[in-house]
Amino acid sequence: MPGSSSSAGAAWLTFALLTVLCWGLYGVFLHAGQVAMADSVNGRYKAFFWVGIAYLIIAVLGPILMMVKGGSSWNFPVKGITWSTLAGIVGALGAFFVLLAFGARGAPSVVMSIIFAGAPIVNAIVVISLHPPAGGFSAIPWPFYIGILMAAA
Repeated sequence: MPGSSSSAGAAWLTFALLTVLCWGLYGVFLHAGQVAMADSVNGRYKAFFWVGIAYLIIAVLGPILMMVKGGSSWNFPVKGITWSTLAGIVGALGAFFVLLAFGARGAPSVVMSIIFAGAPIVNAIVVISLHPPAGGFSAIPWPFYIGILMAAA
């Protein structure tokens, strides 16, 4: 399994925990930005505009830097472009729906709790459906089930 070899060290876990930190702060900061726009009608869209600018900076310049540093080819297969664009679309839609939930009077603590508890369950169902484990459900490691139970709880 990619990323699980001991030669990879704990780098994957460090990056995963940094993602938890960043995504855990996302809703808090997004709501704060929305409120700080001081525009009860369009503040959420103004905040999301700047989220988009930040994505442009991080998601475009960051990979360019890493690809140049790593000597990457600039060949992009259509299938990779398609899946990656779809990932960007669902990610951006999810972020936009967070704003709409806030605008519909959803409390950030409740909205983000539902999202971060529900999303792992959706992810697990889709991953298992697309990539069923060899050997069936009995071949799935027990920590997977613990994670699902933790998310559901």
